[in-house]
Amino acid sequence: MTTSQQSKKASKDFLTENSAAQRIVGAARQHFLAHGFRSVTMDDLAAELGMSKKTLYAFFPSKTDLLRAVLLDKFRSVEADLDRIASECSSDFLLALRELLACMQHHTGEIQPPFVRDIRRESPEIFKLVESRRRQVIQRYFGRIFDEGQRAGIFRTDVPARLMIEILLGATDAIMNPPKLAELGLAPKDGYLAIITVVLEGVLTDQGRPKGDKEKRDKKQGARAGSGR
Repeated sequence: MTTSQQSKKASKDFLTENSAAQRIVGAARQHFLAHGFRSVTMDDLAAELGMSKKTLYAFFPSKTDLLRAVLLDKFRSVEADLDRIASECSSDFLLALRELLACMQHHTGEIQPPFVRDIRRESPEIFKLVESRRRQVIQRYFGRIFDEGQRAGIFRTDVPARLMIEILLGATDAIMNPPKLAELGLAPKDGYLAIITVVLEGVLTDQGRPKGDKEKRDKKQGARAGSGR
């Protein structure tokens, strides 16, 4: 087991074995991701949870420690949902793809602009954790989807699956970061949807596209051919 795997397991075990820690992380996740963590104080959380600040700080010595725990808990939720989809939809590729995209959209929707703003201003070093875990998720789950999609004839085979992943990673790193999201005026959910739409449009075969899309494209091509005569 790698050091990274050991760290994730230790963090998971810590929350599993400590109901108070679970409550703290759950409340902080709800407030941090929706309203940003700058405006939420440890006093606020302690009061809401009905516990003393001393108890809260015994589990999380600093707000940064709590923020890190919130992000790790968020990624665990993402990975648990994606693992469930992979298991339940293993025999239906298109259903698995739709469920995976809906799952990612749901989870990015939980992250609101104030949280992105605060990460940029207050904890840019924590964002490195986000980037690292995000790359792992994309490589593991989208890598599998692209491989299976090519075998099913849904994705183009003239573009290697590994290259598709690198394109997706590159676009995600370039756009899904606090400064660029702020510059473009995008919420994380909107940025994610735009990236996925553009990437998938480029790698889907006719078989993988909705029937209506193919008919519209054929009509446009026919109209262009007719106008060129």
